[in-house]
Amino acid sequence: MDPGDSRHPAQAGNFDAVTVIVAEPAWHRHVPRVEAVVHRAAAAAGAAGTIILADDAVVQRLNALHRHRNKPTNVLTYEHPEPEIILALGVIRREAAAAGRSVARHLAHLVVHGALHLQGLDHHHPGEARHMEMMESRILHTIGVPNPWRRA
Repeated sequence: MDPGDSRHPAQAGNFDAVTVIVAEPAWHRHVPRVEAVVHRAAAAAGAAGTIILADDAVVQRLNALHRHRNKPTNVLTYEHPEPEIILALGVIRREAAAAGRSVARHLAHLVVHGALHLQGLDHHHPGEARHMEMMESRILHTIGVPNPWRRA
């Protein structure tokens, strides 16, 4: 089932805790009901704040400015001044295609991933990475998204 499918019951959570900004209109072409997908994943992960659906150029500029990496990345998170998750459409589309997943499912995964970063989880060390992967899998399961860490 796709995370934006209205037949799947909504995960308990406060959709009002998250503001979704679709800064790159092409998101609508690649993910049906994109705002619903983001809200469901964010609510399942207990996210709060703003989630911005951007393009690669915006994310590349932010990544260069704040992380000194002059390339786009799939997701950036910021804690201050308010929690914010920023996602890059092109990177996410390419990753989804390479993994044989829908863009909607990969987007849901990265919203959960970003929300967990904002809650203090990280993946710099193998133990941390495994813990974060398990948390992501459990959360995604609650909204009908298959485990992204399991090979098909």
